[in-house]
Amino acid sequence: MEDSMIVQLYFDRDESAISRTDEKYGAYCTSIANNILGCAEDAEECVNDTYIKAWNTIPPHRPGVLSTFLGKITRNLSFNKYKQNTAQKRGGSDIPAILDELEECVASTADNVENEMEYKELVKAIDNFLASLPQEKRNIFVCRYWYNESVAKIAKEYGMKENAVSMVLHRLRAKLKDSLIERGYSV
Repeated sequence: MEDSMIVQLYFDRDESAISRTDEKYGAYCTSIANNILGCAEDAEECVNDTYIKAWNTIPPHRPGVLSTFLGKITRNLSFNKYKQNTAQKRGGSDIPAILDELEECVASTADNVENEMEYKELVKAIDNFLASLPQEKRNIFVCRYWYNESVAKIAKEYGMKENAVSMVLHRLRAKLKDSLIERGYSV
């Protein structure tokens, strides 16, 4: 079923929108949640919460790209669940390492961005940086820092050695840092 038809089911308040969403994007959302949480039960809970949030958000919002819309919801819910789990001493994933890697080139937006306009400008600067990269490097960066995939999984997916992927990521983070400094951001 086309995304536009699924979105229309949400607008029509047709409950089959949830099952159609699950059929098309369930594995995608589960993969995102599993990469963040490392726990099938918690991932399933976040995916179900994603469908509830989509139901409550559509309408009035009409997402341009349904997969991105659902992925973002899943990712945010999964990070919230991760924070809840680690606060209760039940962590155990790669998330601290991934966040530490990015911390060296992007300061925390919650503490350092004074208003939403600055935040939007930062997002645009990062988008422009990513758009300037060759597709494979951009994909590797996104796999690691958006989908939270392990270096080993990325290496296997791209036919590279883990050390090579780590080096690519290190260089990309350094380039991102330089790009942001050049645009006036403190890192």
